[in-house]
Amino acid sequence: MNPRRWIVAAAVAIATVATLNTLPATAGRPYDPTDQSLRNLGLRHNLYIGTAVDMAALNDPAEPTYRKIVESEFSTVTAENVMKWESLEPTRGVYNWGPADELVDFARRHDQRVRGHVLVWQNQLPKWLTDGVADGSIGKAELRDLLRRHITDVVTHFKGKIWQWDVVNEAVSDPWDTPSTLHYKGFWAEHLGPGYLADAFRWARAADPKALLFYNDYNIEAFGSGNPADDKTQFVYDMVKDLLARGVPVDGVGSQGHLGTQYGNFDTLQVAAALRKFAGLGLSTALTEVDVRSEMTDGVRAGNPNEINPRLQASAANFSILLQACLAERHCLSYTVWGFTDKHSWVPGTFPTEGLASIYDENYQPKRAYNVMRADLIYAGPPYVLPRVAPRPRR
Repeated sequence: MNPRRWIVAAAVAIATVATLNTLPATAGRPYDPTDQSLRNLGLRHNLYIGTAVDMAALNDPAEPTYRKIVESEFSTVTAENVMKWESLEPTRGVYNWGPADELVDFARRHDQRVRGHVLVWQNQLPKWLTDGVADGSIGKAELRDLLRRHITDVVTHFKGKIWQWDVVNEAVSDPWDTPSTLHYKGFWAEHLGPGYLADAFRWARAADPKALLFYNDYNIEAFGSGNPADDKTQFVYDMVKDLLARGVPVDGVGSQGHLGTQYGNFDTLQVAAALRKFAGLGLSTALTEVDVRSEMTDGVRAGNPNEINPRLQASAANFSILLQACLAERHCLSYTVWGFTDKHSWVPGTFPTEGLASIYDENYQPKRAYNVMRADLIYAGPPYVLPRVAPRPRR
């Protein structure tokens, strides 16, 4: 039996929101008290609710429901893959803007904002670049110039069309890496040193003075020991604090929010405290890639509700924890799920023994997590949830 047959929408009776406080909406259309989509309910708080978009699914004529949900449920979209370097420039000097331009145009037509993902990351780089570095035909000076050109070309191409850019993604190691002491990791740190971070933000700012520039990473939902040697959140906090002290134009920090029901995750107060501490540096924040995966045991795959239901409940609780924390911090601008349906989830391809990570099942039926998120948005309000604080890009 397929477990998706057990994943049905929770029958939640939610009172009308017509009498709830309404706040100015800024996502391209006014708040409508009769519309209980995630998109519209977020407008009550000037909070943008978004999703990563798989362009193949969006353009598939056999998948009209996918397109309809992206249009109706979300006020911001992120390119899941088509803005990454290997997709934009598979051949050196030859850009393929088509799929990314399609997403930007889709967003414009549906009054949605766009998160640009991603300018600098050690993964999904074009083969011509990594091979050139490996065989020595691309030296350090040329590599730095290629990075500068890539950032400048991409940000210039989309100038005025991107709300938030993930400028640098996942630059910091984890405590279980080697060495265990936290450090700058990956291709760019190895070949250019940590100075590339400041360069990347400065080049992005020069190309677009108005886009918000974010550092984005996973496992930074809450503080742990407070020791930057083994507390990744503290390491990132100290890193961006140092960048700001040196005049680097960092506008925000994105916490990805990739969680799993098998782990001991954080509570709302812990996550809100972390967001608040970053806001204390004068930064905006965002939850940028939220999903909550579960182990696909034999019982889950067989459709055993005794195994499926606890996972659905734990998943809903984790989606809710992150959303409540974002609502509680006025500088948290957006909450993006990393894909909304299990049918097109990245999780099984990366974690073969895990799944059930999204807020809709494989049949596009909303799960408990979807309704819990709606309830959070409906019942949140003053004095603890206040309007977003509009940021200004750093110069």
